[in-house]
Amino acid sequence: MTDDDFAVIGALADPARRALYRYVAASTSPVSRDQAAEDVGLARHTVKFHLDRLVDEGLLETEYRRLSGRRGPGAGRPAKLYRRSAREFDVTLPERHYDLAGQILAEAVETAVERGVEVREAVRDAAAAQGFRLATAAAGAPLEDVLAGLGYEPRPAGQNYVLGNCPFHRLAATHTALVCGMNLDLLTALLDQRGQTGVRASLAPAPGRCCVVLQRPD
Repeated sequence: MTDDDFAVIGALADPARRALYRYVAASTSPVSRDQAAEDVGLARHTVKFHLDRLVDEGLLETEYRRLSGRRGPGAGRPAKLYRRSAREFDVTLPERHYDLAGQILAEAVETAVERGVEVREAVRDAAAAQGFRLATAAAGAPLEDVLAGLGYEPRPAGQNYVLGNCPFHRLAATHTALVCGMNLDLLTALLDQRGQTGVRASLAPAPGRCCVVLQRPD
């Protein structure tokens, strides 16, 4: 999880700010400061501060429009309006990446249907393809940083790496064989694409961590 994610959590920790965000998010059209102040029962200058903080954190977006609909001289200045941002935030502790699992499984289902292949084979291929893409996107970054960014929490164990967190934890608890195999195929492809022949991914399930470990061959 990045510093930006923690900043978002902090922005919504304030009850007034949280109420304003909920009001704007529930509105079918952009809202003005006066509308927001009336709904949450706060002073306009307080609402301005909180709304602009939500904009700074990427939770809201703004536009300017004359609410009267009039144009030309005498129409007045356009009002600053707020709407929910299209940016997505997914904050979980420990860090999870169910969106990544969803991408892999959706791609696998499409492949299985279109090509008539067995589902587990399609999942293996989709996980490997995702591993290649992730390695390419993070080319040049240290392996530990790449793994940490995916939520695996790599921990050196001698010459090996133990992965302290499974980013697909809830899925792994109910579909263990499928998800552990998906982790293995994704990480194997990631290592191959990075050209890290001195490290291999292997299954070594244990409580409280990912079922995959990264080992250096003897």
